[in-house]
Order: sequence, then structure tokens, then C-alpha cells
Amino acid sequence: MRTVPAPLSKTLQDMVVADPRMLELLEEAENIAQHKAAVLITGETGVGKELVARIIHERSPRHARPWVDLNCAALPEHLVESELFGYEKGAFSGADCLKPGLFEVADGGTLFLDEIGDLDPKVQVKLLRVLDGIPYYRLGGSRKISVDVRILAATNQDLKKSVKEGGFRSDLFHRISELHIEVPPLRERPEDIIALAQHFLDRCRSEARFTPEALQSLLRSDWHGNVRELRNLVLKLAIVTPDPEITVADVQRYLGEPVNGSAQSQPPVLPEISSLAEMERHMIARALEKTGGNQRLAAEQLGIPRRTFCRKLSEMNITLNGRCKSASKQSPESAFGRRRELEIPISITTSNGRCFAAASRNLSLGGLGLQVHPPLNSEEYLDIAFTLPGSRRRLQLHGVVTWSKPDGAAGVRFIDVHDSRIEELARWLGASHLMASQDSATPETALESAEPCHAADDPAKCLV
Repeated sequence: MRTVPAPLSKTLQDMVVADPRMLELLEEAENIAQHKAAVLITGETGVGKELVARIIHERSPRHARPWVDLNCAALPEHLVESELFGYEKGAFSGADCLKPGLFEVADGGTLFLDEIGDLDPKVQVKLLRVLDGIPYYRLGGSRKISVDVRILAATNQDLKKSVKEGGFRSDLFHRISELHIEVPPLRERPEDIIALAQHFLDRCRSEARFTPEALQSLLRSDWHGNVRELRNLVLKLAIVTPDPEITVADVQRYLGEPVNGSAQSQPPVLPEISSLAEMERHMIARALEKTGGNQRLAAEQLGIPRRTFCRKLSEMNITLNGRCKSASKQSPESAFGRRRELEIPISITTSNGRCFAAASRNLSLGGLGLQVHPPLNSEEYLDIAFTLPGSRRRLQLHGVVTWSKPDGAAGVRFIDVHDSRIEELARWLGASHLMASQDSATPETALESAEPCHAADDPAKCLV
């Protein structure tokens, strides 16, 4: 992946490119930048035509001179001419002072004409004369103006077709398209879809991330609105998704696709309810599903205190998507609520690629306590690997730092743990508990976390 380097403007420094086609296109743009030839940039709406034009300007010998842009489709027909060429005081009603045109403002620099395909035919004639280096008059003026401006133009229209149909002048088309760059649509740049989605999400909500399945779902969309559509979708997902993990269901919901390929037009079939207790259980389970397992939001939707909500979760043995099913097979002294003092070497890889070793302090199904140097950052995502005592297989898990201290002590909560890993940890903790002495770790010392993983208090936090 490449981010466009300095000394570009701040806007271009944020430009993220990973697709080989786009990387090649940017190299072509930088080569074109060294010449004065007019460039026509074409492509669908939202593919990044203006960013390519900015690269050409800022990599050119004119980079220290003005950059001026005009959206030809945004101005009424009668204002385009006055904007481009300016006017003298008194040239028309309301012209109270002299106004230089954009050609004068851009003198020595670059003038970017966006959506040039929408330019009025009458203005096309005057524009052609200026591009041919012929001095022009301001509206109402008597003195000719000469300028040195490089023209970059962009359009989402097929100008060759417009020329054949008479909507665009042939001579102007050939004048503005001395060089031609076509920006491919986003759907043809899969590497950019992934890179841009992760970039936009990091800017909107740095602690959130897409699951691999969610990223695959993004690749299947047509993206008719291209980068703008992708950016708007990621912004929406970052705001409305309560969990830090954005799943394929979240993406499909806001892309308007059926979740898991099933039709969503039919209302869900409610189970047969024969008692108030069953109704209460059903409402709690539905609230958990709707909030993606977020207890606080689920409790707010039901209008009950969170503590009451958590107590009912424990009493009714409610889990989300069956991810806590292994706990139901255990005794009331579930391994979810049990932590063991444990000192073993841990290998850690952070989300930004740092790798180092740490020592564990304690372990549970919900997470582990660490002693590590340098200290970890709170809410940092980690890849964790360790071998349990008495086991030959190395466990590899994902986690997030829930708290961290300057002395290197930290608490990590496991995330995205597969059922087989849960069962393996549960078996080890269960066997370890039987052999443990009376000085085993207590819930108060384990992890020293502000979010203890006691099933009776907050069982849904064990949905790892």
C-alpha cells in the first residue's frame, strides 16, 4: 500500500492507494506533471479524478504557483463566462467593482475544469481561444489579458460521443486532451477497496475493525458511487455499530443486501410462547441479538437497569449465538468465573506489527493478566501465542488491552475465540482447579480488571 508522500497538500497525504493499476496510474501522472500539455482525466463519479489532477499540479514545476478549480456543472450558464474571464466595473447590473477571472487568478499555475462536459457551447468557443494562447477581454473591458495557465480537465461523460452528437466541440476536445488519463472504477480495484475501507474506519473510529468476512462482502459490491459511496458506508458503520468488530451482517445490512443470502422481506417468525417467563427470556435474547451482544444497549432498549439485566442473563442461562455453549456443560463453578495464577512466557504481536515477549500473571477464559515491557496501550489489539503447562500445542488467540499501567502490568480480554479454543481452555482450567491448592487466585486478584468475568455478574462478557 502507498500513501502519497510529501511535499503534497494535506489532502493528498491522506490519499491511500494499494491497487497495482492505481499505483501505475499515479506514476504516469507524476511523469505527465513535468510537461505543460493539457490533460483530460476521465472516469466515473467519485473515482478520484480531482486527486489525480492535484498530484499532476503538485508534482509539476508549477507547484508553488496557484491551483484554481471550477466545477463547470455547478455554475449557471450566464455565470461561467464571468467566472472564467472576469469583468470590469459596470459591465452589467450588480458589477460594482472589477473582478479578475479564474484565468488571471491561476496565472503561472494550474486551472482545473471539473465536469467540463457540461460547459455551455458558447463558452466553449471563448475557452478554446484562450487555450490557444490568444489574449482575451474581461466582460465589459477594453484591455486584452494574457495569461500562462496549464489546463487540467475532468469529466464523467464520454466526450467522444458528445463530439459526434454535436454537444461538445471537436477542436476543444482535442485541445484539452493532449494527454488522457482514465481512472478505473473502484470495483476494478479490489486492493483499494480493502485499504480505503480500513483507512476510513481508522479515521472515524480507531478501535473498530472489520472481520475478514466483512471485507470480503465489501469486495462483492458494485460501488456505483465509488470512493464516496465506500466512505459514506464506513462512516455509517462506524457510528451505528455498537461493537468494535464490524461483521458481514453489519455490512450487508447497510449495503441493502440479504444477510447470509436469505431474503429479509419476511418478518421473523416468533417462537411459541406459553408463559410470561418464556416471553421475558425471548425479549432479552432478542435485545442481545439486536445490539450485537452489547448489554448496556440491550438493557436500555428493554428499560431495565443493567444490573437486573445481567442477573437475568445468569438466571436464564442466556448466551449469544451459542458462543458460550461450552460453559453450560460445566458445573455451577464454571471455568468462566475461575482464574488461575499462571506464570508462562507469552509472545505478543501488536496491531502495528511490533513483536515482543511478556510474562503472564493469571489466566481465565475471558482473558489474561500480563507483565510486559514496554507498557501496552489501552484498547490496543494483539495477537497472543502461548503454550499451557502440560500441553504440547501452542494456542494463538486475539485480544484487546482493557487496562494498562506504567509499570507494564496489563489486562487483556480475548476476542474472536473459536469454540474449540474455549473448550480447550475450559478443560485446562477445570483440571487445574482440581489440582490447585488453597492459595489459588481469587477473583479479586485475578487480572485486577475493572471488568471481572464472573458469570453471575456479567456472563455476556464471557462471549469471547
